[in-house]
Amino acid sequence: MITFGTDGWRGIIARDFTFDNLHLVALATATYLKKTNPKNPSVVIGYDTRFMSKEFAEETAKILAWKGIIVNLTDTFSTTPQVSFQTKQKNVDLGIVITASHNPPIYNGYKLKATFGGPATPEQIKALEKDLKRISKNPPILKFKELEDYRKLDKIRIFDAKESYLRSIKNKIDINAIKKANFKILYDPMYGAGMGQLKTLLPNSNEIHNVFNPSFGDIDHPEPIAEHLYELAILVKNDKYDIGLATDGDADRLGVIDETGHFVDAHKVFMILLKYLHQYRKKQGSVVKTVSLTSMVDKYCEKYGLTLHETPVGFKHTAKIMSQEKVLIGGEESGGLGTILHIPERDGLFNGLLLLEAMAVRNKKISELCNELDEEFGPHRYLRKDVRVTESKKIKILNACKKHPKKIGRFQVLSINEKDGYKFILKDAWLLIRASGTEPLLRFYAEAKSLRKVNEILEEAMKLT
Repeated sequence: MITFGTDGWRGIIARDFTFDNLHLVALATATYLKKTNPKNPSVVIGYDTRFMSKEFAEETAKILAWKGIIVNLTDTFSTTPQVSFQTKQKNVDLGIVITASHNPPIYNGYKLKATFGGPATPEQIKALEKDLKRISKNPPILKFKELEDYRKLDKIRIFDAKESYLRSIKNKIDINAIKKANFKILYDPMYGAGMGQLKTLLPNSNEIHNVFNPSFGDIDHPEPIAEHLYELAILVKNDKYDIGLATDGDADRLGVIDETGHFVDAHKVFMILLKYLHQYRKKQGSVVKTVSLTSMVDKYCEKYGLTLHETPVGFKHTAKIMSQEKVLIGGEESGGLGTILHIPERDGLFNGLLLLEAMAVRNKKISELCNELDEEFGPHRYLRKDVRVTESKKIKILNACKKHPKKIGRFQVLSINEKDGYKFILKDAWLLIRASGTEPLLRFYAEAKSLRKVNEILEEAMKLT
């Protein structure tokens, strides 16, 4: 069954993500578009560096063109933020990205972008899924032409998605301040769509894993979290770089290594940028966080009188609020955030540059910016564990959560937040348990004052039955 999770439809190539299934999703997209804009519907389509992504994108383009949709197709692989940017820039009705983001190389996927330049809203996804369900019951006979035929008819238009996007970034980020700081920067695009783009803006930066490799080399899957950035961390430390930056397969998530080779988690990155935007860029607006993001955000907003919205996991919830009101910063614990300076979308490259700007303007190392957070809000340590479980084990643990246990091991449960999964509020700590929307996983998240306490909470959580 084709379903859209927290960030689009994903499936294993050849088993779930097939041309036949892609045809159904493309037909449903065309139906949705023609309902939304009956006279002149149009889209932007981009794709990442995964196996067959280009072919899947071209197939989608042909289906949509056959159904009367004007298609703007990127001339080469592109990042998800570039597609979102171009969707807004070109004022089209939807953006489509063929990508499975940070998932393993056996996956591919289909993301939808709204005309405001961020993820399609839950309401849009729901409407498209309704059309998909109907079409799947009685698929039509396909009679589309070749790509070149639609190009001659001006139904498919090939374009450069990078140039205007990078020009926009130059207008939003103080590139000169970063260059004057003369940072030694190492960037890891993880064989993904971000390849070569930081170097275009900062020619003196260096890159690793920057060749086309649909299997992602020796990387399990291109997610910029600590366990996948070992090589980056070693190189940053040994070769005395000031910072290591990494983006995932479609470059919407950011991972950071400090000058000592230590991983800087996304909670600290969010807080550093929140503080910089608010106190140094003097920007105002509300703050949006997912239920899995650090409680430091709550403390900062309370201290400085900022409105805080908390949402379920999935940037589409953040983006919806960003499209409706003035939001200073919004994001999640997985390395994705959007700011008032840019489009309402996660953008790993943009956020990495904004972090470099903060370091340059404040004349501080990344480790010093992290230490400031401990000094102001106390230590906040965090871990997430993704555990592959059988369906029966998953049901047992979730049923145990549903019974609202009074304790997690020796830790008293003060309250439970069921906005997304089960978030147990403990004394000076919290635990979140939720099922993945795209993989056979249970995700366990915990934050406390020490890693010892975090690990104990996680161990007890996995014993729940």
